[in-house]
Amino acid sequence: MTSLVIASDMDGTLLNNQRQIPQGFWPVLKQLHSLGAVFAPASGRQLYTLLEQFEPAGFPMSVIAENGTVVYHEGEIVSLCTIEASQAHAVIEAVESQADHIDWGLVLCRADGAFVTRRDEPFLAQCQPYYARMDIVDDLHAYVDDQVVKLAVYSFGDAESIAAPALEAAAPELNVVVSGAHWVDIMNPAANKGKALEALAQALGVAMEDTIAFGDYLNDTELLQSAGMAFAMENAHPQIKAIADALAPSNADEGVVEVLRGVVEKLGA
Repeated sequence: MTSLVIASDMDGTLLNNQRQIPQGFWPVLKQLHSLGAVFAPASGRQLYTLLEQFEPAGFPMSVIAENGTVVYHEGEIVSLCTIEASQAHAVIEAVESQADHIDWGLVLCRADGAFVTRRDEPFLAQCQPYYARMDIVDDLHAYVDDQVVKLAVYSFGDAESIAAPALEAAAPELNVVVSGAHWVDIMNPAANKGKALEALAQALGVAMEDTIAFGDYLNDTELLQSAGMAFAMENAHPQIKAIADALAPSNADEGVVEVLRGVVEKLGA
């Protein structure tokens, strides 16, 4: 029986400054699993990327992927929140039409994989850590279907001041979320990491008061607001620190691992 659900953002939260899962995390994860707690990465990353990253766990993982649009548990997708095809086409057109004066690129994210048209190495190098299953294609419009969960835009300029305002104007009916210094995610307004945590907890029969969340950036807002106990990282955005119940040490100091060691002690007591 599941006693507790723990959700953690990845970049700037669980991952260290080398974008790696700390080695000290794996024994703690196995202890949590043996005590009936479920740990789920909650990330803007693709489902397949997260499953690959957590293969060392050695047991089936629960995953909140694509900023909450995909919730995965025990080998199947338990929640999927998509974008209408017409909305996806409109965003693609907006990004392509402004590419001459905004240095950015678009990732079309479907439940079964990701697609890009921009082929230069600097752009692809930013995408590859997040999208294990990604194809370079000639026309993104041809890959729009009823499984589009997110449109991710990488801006070589500042996401919050340059890319986000332009995308908000292009997609007024969608949720435009700044998910990093250079990344903006565009999703169905019904989707966020908080609602995804609620869907996962419901699937596991766990009350929201028995959930813990960790985050550092603006796309973690709803995740921390929905969790029973919310930790912001020491390196978090000021707005995230303001809504948290407590602070964890920075990602560079393996703050998530440190807090989870305390959780293991309490569960095992």
